Amino acid sequence: MRTTGENIEIRTGDITVRFNDLGEGSIPVIFIHGFPFDKTMWQPQTEALKNNNRVISYDIRGFGKTSAGKEKPSIQLFADDLIKFMDVLQIKKAIVCGLSMGGYILLNAVNRYPERFEGIILCDTQCIADSPEVKEKRKKTIAQIEKDGLSEYAENFVKTIFTEESINSNKTVVDKIKQTILATAPVTITQTLHALANRQESCFALTEIRIPTLIICGRQDIVTPVSQSEYLYEHISHSEMHTIDKASHMSNLEQPEEFNKHVSAFVAMLQPAILTPLA
Repeated sequence: MRTTGENIEIRTGDITVRFNDLGEGSIPVIFIHGFPFDKTMWQPQTEALKNNNRVISYDIRGFGKTSAGKEKPSIQLFADDLIKFMDVLQIKKAIVCGLSMGGYILLNAVNRYPERFEGIILCDTQCIADSPEVKEKRKKTIAQIEKDGLSEYAENFVKTIFTEESINSNKTVVDKIKQTILATAPVTITQTLHALANRQESCFALTEIRIPTLIICGRQDIVTPVSQSEYLYEHISHSEMHTIDKASHMSNLEQPEEFNKHVSAFVAMLQPAILTPLA
């Protein structure tokens, strides 16, 4: 029997997952948060979609209120967690949306379990692996966090993921993301930085994706630039792409109305039509 509401807990494998499950709909829409955030980053989207859809947002292992388990974090492990989560909820097929690291997780899962997805939404993400330069930068970040904690890291990180306009005019949203980072265990962040640095590229499999795909990117994203989204669009058949002005890496929070417009239209296209009986 399905339990609906916010902050529900279920056991999946070696972890306890905290999630929200709201609304009703034939095909669930599942949201995977980015790094180093939690499910609350999707609040504008779940609120907008829940009246016409079943929407689920969950905390990845180690983030938010989901337990970390004992396994070493990896993108493949996070993707396996997604499938186990769907299994426990008895969801055979879903529309799944991932932003940034959530996109890495989604691409990994789609490549191995394509039959589990009705459609996918890739937001401010990419298929490439880390370059040697980016790996070295992550290594230095890990050392800095282990030495000094998260305060300086959180302060600097929000400056890279929001536009300057958002930082100056949308302080509530920016501060909430900063507090989410600070509330995360430093070891979860450092271990996940290792996982990001060691992830495999998934570009080789893009042409194999036969699932309807929506690609969204903030025009001012410097973390996963528009060029990376354009590459996804060029190599995934049955895909559409939208670039959002006045948005950086957190396009869903910086311009939620436009973001929601694109997501809602895509989800509506994939939901089965409700036939009204003839009088």
